[in-house]
Amino acid sequence: MEWTRTACLASTDYPASTEYTLLDNSALVDVAAVHRLLSTSYWAPDRTDEVIRASLDSSLCFSLLHGSDQVGFGRFVTDSATFSWFCDFIIDPDHRANGLGKWMLGIMLDHPAVRDTSIYLGTRDAHELYRRYGFEDKEMMKRPAKE
Repeated sequence: MEWTRTACLASTDYPASTEYTLLDNSALVDVAAVHRLLSTSYWAPDRTDEVIRASLDSSLCFSLLHGSDQVGFGRFVTDSATFSWFCDFIIDPDHRANGLGKWMLGIMLDHPAVRDTSIYLGTRDAHELYRRYGFEDKEMMKRPAKE
């Protein structure tokens, strides 16, 4: 599927109003752009291109495009029936603070593959934003990956 939005940007590097496209096609993800975005995150600064590619194969991925440049990303790991894990949600800092994150999040959470599942999220930030979309604070257990 494809969604478009015109957004007003605070940055002077872009026109006052510009169009964005959101795609849910894993084959169109720009791995280098996702690597660049995730390398600035607290949760995946060392994730390799190989690991990113492998994660795409098992996920419902969303790419936020500004023209042909990927400026945002998010994905779900899901069985599309009962459970979804929401992860790697990130937008380039130059494209933040104009409602794109809310727009993208709303579309992602309403996607037919996940909308009727329980959606889990582990994050240290943006709790108020996620609460607005129905997320609740819950205690969870974790088994770390083997190194």
